[in-house]
Amino acid sequence: MKNHRVPNTIAGKSMFGNIDWTQLDYRKELKNNITTVDELKQYLPLSPEEEADLRKVIDIHPMNIPRYYLSLIDIENPEDPVRRLCVPDAQELVVAGAMGETTKDPYGDDKHNKGNGVLHKYDYTALVVTSEYCAMYCRHCFRKRMVGLPNDLTVKNFEKAAGYIARHPEITNAILSGGDPLMLPTNVLRKMLNALKDIEHLNHVRIGSRVPVSYPLRLFDDELIALLKEFNTEKTLFIPTHFNHAQEITPVSTEAVRRIRSTGVTVNNQAVLLAGVNDSVEALVDLMNGLLRIGVNPYYLYQCMPVTRVRHHFQVPLRRGVDIVDGARRYFDGYAKRFKYIIGHDIGKLEIYGRIGDKLVLKQLHARSGHEEEISRLLVRQLTESGGWLDDLPEVTL
Repeated sequence: MKNHRVPNTIAGKSMFGNIDWTQLDYRKELKNNITTVDELKQYLPLSPEEEADLRKVIDIHPMNIPRYYLSLIDIENPEDPVRRLCVPDAQELVVAGAMGETTKDPYGDDKHNKGNGVLHKYDYTALVVTSEYCAMYCRHCFRKRMVGLPNDLTVKNFEKAAGYIARHPEITNAILSGGDPLMLPTNVLRKMLNALKDIEHLNHVRIGSRVPVSYPLRLFDDELIALLKEFNTEKTLFIPTHFNHAQEITPVSTEAVRRIRSTGVTVNNQAVLLAGVNDSVEALVDLMNGLLRIGVNPYYLYQCMPVTRVRHHFQVPLRRGVDIVDGARRYFDGYAKRFKYIIGHDIGKLEIYGRIGDKLVLKQLHARSGHEEEISRLLVRQLTESGGWLDDLPEVTL
């Protein structure tokens, strides 16, 4: 497997000169984010056709790219995976095509919305949408309909959200999600964590964040690191993050992860299988081995959801996806093999076990409240050449 191009030092030297990203004020640097086509043109060559298409896309789904993340792009590679993850593409204008139907809410958030940002889909888990803001707006985001856009799905009063969790003793873990909770001011995050700290039936808390990948500058704030350490001594804290490609594993993100791990917090990774990004055996091997090298546990590899303006350029057909994953597993040691290939479906989380001939075998890991009998059931589906989602595949038996 090859070594991917990454900056050789903490300082990024590709298109921004000799910048030491660890020494910047993360709040001030956000003002330098690339949010318009005119700003983007200063760093990346765009044809007139590309420019016109990007302006159309941005009108629907905003662009927001930190300079740090932009510096990871290999501008000499027109198929650069980092570029694909952050720069809008004309394919985002496609809402129907060969891959099948799309939806704005593939995970069923709306059905399980308890108000005030609380989503309660599984009896034992409560997710709180803390913010619609991220340091970067990823082009494959499954909450694309809300990130960076005004909405009423985020938390308005966290005390009330915590109160809901406290009134439901079946909830054993809470997830702060978004948007990106780590982009909230530290004092706001402190109040949220403090509201959860004394809820006895909570075994642990998770903070879902792509900050270690897209904006590691935030993690060089000593006050934030101290907060994570303080909370973790009272109640176990996990940070699920979201590396998708080995090119995102840089000296800066490595040091940011080290700072999290120094607090005793465990960092897990939830990647997404994405066409043109990591849909090869080599890319997955480099990613999973790279994560272990920096102390991040490979946890999930999600099948890309059939999200409107995402599916038709990012989703990999399941037949091909399962073969890629099985091919990559041949090169992994035991710790790298631990990740699960997952479909995060409306009915619950499904692990993709593999295929027997042209039949896909899955096992349900989590089920919606009221459907507990579905947990641990096996599902078998007929694979097709283009089917990328459970609903695309007919039910069959082995």
